[in-house]
Amino acid sequence: MRKVTTVAGSGAGAGVSGAALLKDLKKQVTALEDDLRERSGSVEEFRTRLEAEYARAREGKRTAATYGAWRDERVTQAAAAWVLGCVFVRFCEDNRLIEWPFLAGPGERLRDAEERHEAFFREKPHLNNRDWLEEAFQHLADSNETAAGLFDRGHNPLWGLTPSYEAATELLSFWRRRGADGEILYDFTNPEWDTRFLGDLYQDLSEHARKTYALLQTPEFVEEFILDLTLEPAIEEFGLAPEGGLRTIDPACGSGHFLLGIFGRLVEKWRAAEPGTDEWALVRRALESVHGCDKNPFAASIARFRLLVAAMKEAGAGRLAEAPVFPINVAVGDSLLHGRGAAG
Repeated sequence: MRKVTTVAGSGAGAGVSGAALLKDLKKQVTALEDDLRERSGSVEEFRTRLEAEYARAREGKRTAATYGAWRDERVTQAAAAWVLGCVFVRFCEDNRLIEWPFLAGPGERLRDAEERHEAFFREKPHLNNRDWLEEAFQHLADSNETAAGLFDRGHNPLWGLTPSYEAATELLSFWRRRGADGEILYDFTNPEWDTRFLGDLYQDLSEHARKTYALLQTPEFVEEFILDLTLEPAIEEFGLAPEGGLRTIDPACGSGHFLLGIFGRLVEKWRAAEPGTDEWALVRRALESVHGCDKNPFAASIARFRLLVAAMKEAGAGRLAEAPVFPINVAVGDSLLHGRGAAG
């Protein structure tokens, strides 16, 4: 019997626990934080840009923190983004949402990933393992226009601070660790494409982020109770059509539990209302009514990824390359500061 730690959900064939993964990933984030903090001062490009951004933030009264505290927040966001980027790739690799494995995979998929890795360096010997991780991110982004938003170079913190060759190598090696039986330690294969384990990562991946943003995911029974009292009456009043007025928002969406709950309910109601309509059309309509916002960039990234996977599952798509563009409306922002009539 294979002794593999699967991480996405529970039940037969869907994994048992993400606790071991979370513990190991917290170590990876901490190691990356140390590496990125050092590089934020030693790499001139990073130091100059961060100092200029901090000066603008102080001048614009967007922060009252010291430079060290402000920089550490940026470092944490970048470290978490690099780790989560790998988690997104690993989930897509193991569940065949993308064609080729880049980082790892169960069984022959790990060997395939290692062979592609070696071929990459034969063609481009001047690059390093950081470039290979970026190649994996880019492959996922290129597979679908909606997925591209997960690695947007203008907004994803991972592009702002990049790890050293040594730290990138350690991160890549982590995903390829094997157990005593020779099998890969972490297998994300999940027939149900359950992404709830990402809520645990959101809450506990970074101690600094958890304290800064008071991260705490909503229990499922609370989510369902609130949607019963809010979404259901709204549907009765406005109907299902987004153009008719049904728009929902979670202004502090975290890892997206409420967004997925709203989306799931709307898809089912659209199916009941129009049983003969194309699944893609129903999924799109449901997504157009769902909006989210969170101050924490990696929380918003998790919510976007979870909605993307949920949309593909509901539409019956096997791979990202086969899926159309989805209207996923999740923004990074402070809902207490921005909005209609807000200054600046």
